[in-house]
Amino acid sequence: MSAAKPSATIRYTALRLLIFVGCFFVAGVAVHFGVLPAGLEGSNFVWVILLGLVLSAPLSFVLLRKQRDEMSEQLITTVDRTKARLEANRTREDAVQ
Repeated sequence: MSAAKPSATIRYTALRLLIFVGCFFVAGVAVHFGVLPAGLEGSNFVWVILLGLVLSAPLSFVLLRKQRDEMSEQLITTVDRTKARLEANRTREDAVQ
């Protein structure tokens, strides 16, 4: 992994957040203009958040497939490296005893 390349997890999370914010904004505008129903009494903000989540989840699943795969590969590499380091430390401790 290059030092100039940002973490795949950070990139995926930032893009996922941007998609949510966009969906939240669209849902808020749609509720404001009556395209989508408003929440009950004072629950309008919570309703718009829920709409934003429901809209952003499938969009993120489809649009961020590449970033999700990159994040998965990066996590697998990190876990494998950590396992190898732990195994090396364990065998070194066994050899000393």
